[in-house]
Amino acid sequence: MSSQIDHLLDEARRFPPSEEFVAQSIDDPALYERAAADREAFWGEQARESVHWHKPFTQVLDWSNPPFAKWFDDGELNVAYNCLDRHVEAGNGDRVAILWEGEPGDERRITYAELTDEVRRAANVLQDLGVGHGDRVAIYLPMIPEAVVSMLAVARVGAIHSVVFGGFSADSLRSRIDDAGAKLVITADGGYRKGKVSALKPAVDQALSDRNGEGEQQTVEHVLVVKRGENEVDWTDERDIWWHDVVPQASRDHEAQPFPAENPLFILYTSGTTGKPKGILHTSGGYLVQAAYTHKYVFDLHPETDVFWCTADIGWVTGHSYVTYGPLANGATQVLFEGTPDSPHPGRWWELIEKYGVTIFYTAPTAIRSFMKLGRQIPQKFDLSSLRLLGSVGEPINPEAWMWYREVIGGGAAPIVDTWWQTETGAIMVSPLPGITATKPGSAQVPIPGISIDVVDDEGVEVGNGNGGLLVITEPWPSMLRGIWGDPERFKETYWEKFQDKGYYFAGDGARLDEDGDLWLLGRVDDVMNVSGHRLSTTEIESSLVAHEATAEAAVVGASDETTGQAVVAFVIIKQSYFEAHSPEGLATLLRGWVGEQIGPIARPRDVYIVNELPKTRSGKIMRRLLRDVAEGREVGDTTTLADTMVMSTITSQVK
Repeated sequence: MSSQIDHLLDEARRFPPSEEFVAQSIDDPALYERAAADREAFWGEQARESVHWHKPFTQVLDWSNPPFAKWFDDGELNVAYNCLDRHVEAGNGDRVAILWEGEPGDERRITYAELTDEVRRAANVLQDLGVGHGDRVAIYLPMIPEAVVSMLAVARVGAIHSVVFGGFSADSLRSRIDDAGAKLVITADGGYRKGKVSALKPAVDQALSDRNGEGEQQTVEHVLVVKRGENEVDWTDERDIWWHDVVPQASRDHEAQPFPAENPLFILYTSGTTGKPKGILHTSGGYLVQAAYTHKYVFDLHPETDVFWCTADIGWVTGHSYVTYGPLANGATQVLFEGTPDSPHPGRWWELIEKYGVTIFYTAPTAIRSFMKLGRQIPQKFDLSSLRLLGSVGEPINPEAWMWYREVIGGGAAPIVDTWWQTETGAIMVSPLPGITATKPGSAQVPIPGISIDVVDDEGVEVGNGNGGLLVITEPWPSMLRGIWGDPERFKETYWEKFQDKGYYFAGDGARLDEDGDLWLLGRVDDVMNVSGHRLSTTEIESSLVAHEATAEAAVVGASDETTGQAVVAFVIIKQSYFEAHSPEGLATLLRGWVGEQIGPIARPRDVYIVNELPKTRSGKIMRRLLRDVAEGREVGDTTTLADTMVMSTITSQVK
């Protein structure tokens, strides 16, 4: 099958940064020049600038055994020291590291000095529990400061953390604990979610007990429990320990030992096509360098004055790189929020931006579209004038959602950095630099300095400007994954086999280059449809639907069709304000015609279904596989990774 993807939509709007933004920006066009002149020397320069090395490295990259890279291999560092102690030693101990807000409204301001003390105490507790270099620790916590403390304490002692999102089930938790061979689990009694306590410790108890006849879990020796929800929990005396009984009493004296740059830092599980989760492995030096470098330049960070807020949960890679490691390595002040955007009211996020004077805001397109659905009158009740930069992460953002974000949240002035990267890449790979790039609604645009990407056909040949194909990374990068935990063959097969002869990394995304050479993401190649011989991107048709004033969000799938091979089927959420002012009758016909006008008859949906919700994972990604089941009249497949497992039965009933 051809990998050429037909291009249907054109976007001509351009937004250069304002003169005021450029005047204060740290972004420098010379970054691109230095990176292009000598890529390895450039990364060596960034590594020395952004990270403290206990033992300086002499070699930047060892690529002698591809695809297994070694970055800064003979250097030594301590990741937690880089995020904590060095800022205190530099005289910034009184700077606030974390502005934490719990869902019920309780709050904590934690300085770098206080955070350093807490991590040192926690590190001493871990060592008392026998956790040391190379051991694995599972972390299953809500968005509370102890989550960040736990990650840093594990890193401090040279162990490896595996953070599991607090919404995952006992079975999901068990499979991840087993695969990593975790020695310790850090959890909480519960955490707040939508006004109620969501229990966590009971899921850990279930995960460690006999599951499905597999017997009791064998590797976990202790469970360290933070008291957060005050919900009743069962207790196993020999195994379970309250955080508040041991961490505050532990010594605050703990010297951070250096570890080799390639020392594993974390495993993060991502869903695999086979059903077995893939444990993506990241190491220390290269990962921290690229996380800190991208956080600094992509977000134009001024750590003395900015208040940064990334809304991701630490259970996802965005929460690793742009909640824990990037901001703290750079000595930034950031907001950490436990709750959901709509509890106790739909303006909670905007209320927090006003309260804490957030200047840089980084969130997902799915959240932006859900706010569009509710209407601009909600954010307009709050003073959002502190915002000077907006970011988008997680999936391609439709141009209309991009424009709404800029106008309504950014006051028509804040640049938007639309970032492309993955769990596997570890840090941002493609993004505008806001002090340099004239941004385009919906385009991630350019690789950051030091990163090499291309769009190619099935043979690995460049498609050139104006064409679509497969997105590849053509050169190794510092924060790249170092493998799949315990399965090097699967690592090679999943990411490197397709373009083995060229040494390209390919992770399944389609993209196109516009006439300027800027990059547009077209979603997973698996989501591309073949309609009457044309390969159409779901992303472009979704963008067309969202461009209509009635639409808040849309998901498009290809369903089997006797005439055309596949037909376009759309599931659309309508804005509340539109429903109030118009009758829903005829809306599907209207939207079918709209897509035909916007793109062309080939893309006109065969069916448009008006629905209340879309099936999303807990990280906000739309599960198109399930919608394909509905569109083709099949029984709906596995829904266990959905944030709301009931949503598919609702959609199925609405479609019928």
